[in-house]
Amino acid sequence: MARAPRTPTDEPTEEPAERILDVDVRNEMQNSFLEYAYSVIYSRALPDARDGLKPVQRRILYSMRDMGLLPTRGHVKCARVVGEVMGKLHPHGDGAIYDALVRTTQSWTMRLPLVDGHGNFGSPDAGPAAMRYTECRMAPSALAMTDGLDQNSVDFVPSYDGKETQPAVLPAAFPNLLVNGTSGIAVGMATNCPPHNLIEVVQALRHLLRHPDASVDDLMRFVPGPDLPTGGKIIGLDGIREAYQTGKGTFKIRATARVEQTSPRRKGIVITELPYGIGPEKVVEQISAAVKAKKLQGIADLKDLTDLAHGTRLVVEVKNGFNPDALLEQLYRLTKLEDSFAINAVALVEGQPRTLTLKELMEVYLAHRLEVVLRRTTFERDRAANRLHLVEGLLLAIVDIDDVIAIIRSSEDAAAARTRLIEVFDLTEVQANYILDMQLRRLTRYSSIELETERDELRDRIAELTSIIEDPAQLRLLVGNELAEVAKQHGTPRRTILLASTGVTAAAAPLEVADDPCWVLLSSAGLLARTETADPLPGAETADQRANHDVVVSRIATTARGEFGVLTSAGRLIRASALDLPTVPVTAAAPNLQGGAHVSELLAVDGGERVLGLTTLAPDSPGLALGTRRGVVKRVNPELLAKDSWEVIRLDDGDEVVGAVELDAAHGGDRAELVLISNDAQLLHFPASVVRPQGRGGGGMAGIKLADGAAVVFFGAVPADRPGAVVTVAGSSRALPGTDAGSVKMTDLADYPGKGRATGGVRCHRFLKGEDVLLVAWAGPLPARAAAASGAPVELPELDHRRDGSGVPGSQPIAAVASAG
Repeated sequence: MARAPRTPTDEPTEEPAERILDVDVRNEMQNSFLEYAYSVIYSRALPDARDGLKPVQRRILYSMRDMGLLPTRGHVKCARVVGEVMGKLHPHGDGAIYDALVRTTQSWTMRLPLVDGHGNFGSPDAGPAAMRYTECRMAPSALAMTDGLDQNSVDFVPSYDGKETQPAVLPAAFPNLLVNGTSGIAVGMATNCPPHNLIEVVQALRHLLRHPDASVDDLMRFVPGPDLPTGGKIIGLDGIREAYQTGKGTFKIRATARVEQTSPRRKGIVITELPYGIGPEKVVEQISAAVKAKKLQGIADLKDLTDLAHGTRLVVEVKNGFNPDALLEQLYRLTKLEDSFAINAVALVEGQPRTLTLKELMEVYLAHRLEVVLRRTTFERDRAANRLHLVEGLLLAIVDIDDVIAIIRSSEDAAAARTRLIEVFDLTEVQANYILDMQLRRLTRYSSIELETERDELRDRIAELTSIIEDPAQLRLLVGNELAEVAKQHGTPRRTILLASTGVTAAAAPLEVADDPCWVLLSSAGLLARTETADPLPGAETADQRANHDVVVSRIATTARGEFGVLTSAGRLIRASALDLPTVPVTAAAPNLQGGAHVSELLAVDGGERVLGLTTLAPDSPGLALGTRRGVVKRVNPELLAKDSWEVIRLDDGDEVVGAVELDAAHGGDRAELVLISNDAQLLHFPASVVRPQGRGGGGMAGIKLADGAAVVFFGAVPADRPGAVVTVAGSSRALPGTDAGSVKMTDLADYPGKGRATGGVRCHRFLKGEDVLLVAWAGPLPARAAAASGAPVELPELDHRRDGSGVPGSQPIAAVASAG
């Protein structure tokens, strides 16, 4: 084949000469390192203080929202989400994206997971399966984080290649940085924030909205400390206070463990909750290594019974002759059953890394949320104004619909029709275009009445939105109400117990304790403790002293080596020893129970069984009074058995004990008034003398006549010779437990007439709109005290002599009420 003739353009070109630049290697290394550090700090490792997310987490949630992976849709493979994020928004590898996605699904890592995972997403000890095997979709909480993205609530910025846009920050309807915490290591700095309880944080945010000058101590009344996903106990609150005041601090986390009879011949230590970030396999490995190194003695066997159905359960069997409490102290010292958490609250604020206090974290979030709601409200108002403009044009045109149709038909083109419509009906160009773009059948179907109704509704809506935009007070109120709604939807009760001290007796202390008189106390948070002396317990406390502990719901006098009984909702009386309880000091105002031990650590309480009160185990005991959920009341003759526990009432199926008191002199004996309050706000009281005492096998007798569907929520005794009060908290039965503050009322018990046993009682609370049930009820001698689930005190209103009146809005949900006298 003949070669084609060469053209001048085919001549070989001369290669350009190389250009080599001499640079100072120190300057090159410095500049490159600074660019790398800047990228790690601002684009990878540190979260934004507004939404609490790192860039990769924000891109994951935005991409899932854009893909339509809503909680109501089916799961899709994680590999699909990772590919979408990496292809459009994230310039790094799939490993980093999948690791971040996995973390947002793990319930033991995040207090409120943002992604709903399906498949093997690992455990505290093991990693997840590959992304081609796992599936995911958005969790309901992620919808709250992304809600409002399509309403111009946040700014959008270009992606790494400029082909896509992504939100610079998410709207974040709840403070994710505080609720879920974060950890990250940048260049020259790091961040480590623990998770908190959503309900408590929202309460503090609403308080800060109303009182911008609130101090850290004021906020700690609502947020007493972190609430870790794995539960456990936080020991010592000084480090938490320091972290909240400075942004840096350290606190100790201790596993939840109790000593119980694990076999007929041996006692054991049962561990049900581990410190945050610690897995059972690691603890088992450390215990085994300590036993082999002969650092631990007295362990007969170690079993890991952890599973998905029952959660964490490690059983350490103790050899006979060894003190389980002393062994538990050694386990805390030598293994990760006790660990420390160093708070370093570093986050990006306006693009700059800052160490933030608790108040500053909340202020940054509130400023962001106020801006988001303001922009969203402005967007909604503009959209409503645009629609109103179109509706007004339609109203002008529909009056003379025949003329409109005639003008359109007789016009040569759309431009001429538009011009004639504007001139004839005094329309704007936007209104004229809207009419022209409509199909004729739609235009003729419009009703002037419907349009006028829509116009009026739009005008009212615009006025409402304008008032929110122009009035900062209304804007703050709206933000507070939205936060409260998020807490109702996604809030859960506290999991981590806060203790001021270790709450564990010393190893050799039981052999040295004298059998001196003392008090045994039970708190509303389930803490048991004994006092060092039998001095009379003080009465009402001051506000500063109340902030140190929760309310004492039951107390009995005994000796340090004596035994006492614990009454439960299952109608059982459990024998317990005062020697096993930690001692707590009694100040000039009140005992501080934060040094107590939780009942689950001391007693074998079944799941769902609640501890209600304490009683003595003396043969001359005055006997007990019990009330059940179905309105049964019973007085029990004292009867002691050679058992660890026995029943004191025969319960029907589905019934349970709601209150139990010892009819001693403090409760008035036979002259005491027994009080029952039902959840439909009916109160009945009658003398204890009308109830005939029975043996422990008896089933009691009718106490209060209940309406269909009603149940007793409180039973107690009030001395006849002391002024008593009734505290009721009304709310919605549809709210999550511990999220509804409700309306609170306190009334003098003397305002309620006594009625005979087995009658219906009298109304004690009038329900407001949205209320249909009593969340909490109590009757007892004054003064009365209330506490939240965290143990923080809750102020009660003044006495209201309207026995069937409604209450006043509560400042926060009340978990328990007791007498402070």
